[in-house]
Amino acid sequence: MAKIKLLPHHEICPQGATFETQADESICEAALRNNIKIEHACEMSCACTTCHIIVREGFDLLKEATDEEEDLLDKAWGLEPDSRLSCQTIPEEGEFTVELPKYTINQVSEDH
Repeated sequence: MAKIKLLPHHEICPQGATFETQADESICEAALRNNIKIEHACEMSCACTTCHIIVREGFDLLKEATDEEEDLLDKAWGLEPDSRLSCQTIPEEGEFTVELPKYTINQVSEDH
C-alpha cells in the first residue's frame, strides 16, 4: 500500500485529501474509491489524458511509464517532467504527493 497526499484542487478537491492505495490499485482507482472525482474520460484504458497528475513527491519510487503513456502525456495540458496518468500509475509502497492540473483537454465533462 502507498499513502497519497492530494494537494488542493479548486474544483475536484478544494481541501486536498490523504488516502491509501490497495494492492495493484492505480492512483485514479484509489481516488475514485475515496470519492475524489478525478476525470477519466476513457474509463482508465490509457486512451486520453484527463486523469493527468503531477507527482510532486515520490516520483522516483514509481515504475517507469510505458511508451503508450508517454505518448499520451505529450498531449496533456500543463505537462511537467514529473507528470503521469493516474490511471496508469500504480504505486507499490511509499508516500506520494500529487497535484491535479488546473485544466484538462476534456471537451465534455459529465459533472459540469
